Amino acid sequence: MRWYLNAVGSRKIIEFIILVVFVIFFLGPLLNLAILAFTGNWKYPDVLPHQWSLKWWMFVFKQEDIAQSISLSFMIAAIVTALSIVLCIPAAYAFARIRFPLSRFFLFSFLLTHAFPKMGLYVSIAVLFYKLGLMNTLLGVVLIHMINVLMFMTWIPTAAFRNVHKAQEESARDVGASPLRVFRSITLPMAMPGIIVASIFTFLNSLDEAQGTFMVGIPNYKTMPVVMYSIISDYPAYAGAVFSIILTAPTIILLLAAQRFVSADIMSSGFQLK
Repeated sequence: MRWYLNAVGSRKIIEFIILVVFVIFFLGPLLNLAILAFTGNWKYPDVLPHQWSLKWWMFVFKQEDIAQSISLSFMIAAIVTALSIVLCIPAAYAFARIRFPLSRFFLFSFLLTHAFPKMGLYVSIAVLFYKLGLMNTLLGVVLIHMINVLMFMTWIPTAAFRNVHKAQEESARDVGASPLRVFRSITLPMAMPGIIVASIFTFLNSLDEAQGTFMVGIPNYKTMPVVMYSIISDYPAYAGAVFSIILTAPTIILLLAAQRFVSADIMSSGFQLK
C-alpha cells in the first residue's frame, strides 16, 4: 500500500479525492431526484425504494397547469432565442468590426442587467411595462427574458467575430468576393461556434427565468420555473422531483449535444472587454 502511494504521489491522491467530492456534490442531488421521480414506495431509513413506479410522471402530466407550463416555457425560450439572434448578432458584428464613439461603454452596458439584484431591476421594468400595457402579455414576458440574455448574445458573438482574422476576409475580397459573400462564406462560419454557445445559453437562461416571468406574466403566463414554486408547496416531493428532471433535462441534453462548441477558450474570450 505504501509502495502504491509513493508511486502515485500524494498530490495525485488529493486531486482524486477532490474530484470524487466534486462529483458527489453535483451528481448526488441529481441521483436523488432520479430515485424520487421513479419511486413508488420509499420510507426512511431504507436506502432504496421498496417499489419503482411511473405514477408520479403520469400524475404530473395529468395536471393541466403543469402540461401547459412546459409547452409555454419551450415556446417562449425558442422565441427569445430567435429574436435575440436577429437583433444581437448584427450588433455583435458592429461591436467587433466598427470603431465608433462610446463602443466600449455600450458593450459594457449589456453587463449591467447582471450587475445588480434582479428583483429590483424587474420591479422597475414592471412599473414601465404597466404604463405601456405590457403586463400579463406574451410580448412583456418575451421582452423581460430578452433583457436578461442580452449579455450572452452580445459579448460572446462579439468575441467570436473578433477572433476571425481580417486577413482571411481580405483574401476573399481580393479574389472578387462581395462583402456579403465574405460574411456568409468566411466570417459567419468561423464565428458560428461562439454564436451557437451564446444561443444555447440564451435558450437555457430563458427556460430557467422565474422572477421576471412572475413579475410580468402572472396570472396568465406561468412557465415551468414559476409553477415549480407551487409544486414545492402544494404537491408531494415525488411530483416535484419529476418536474425538476423535466426542467433540468434540456440543460444537460443541450450541453452534451454542443460540447464540442462549449470550450474554455470560447467562454473566456466571450467575457473579455477589448
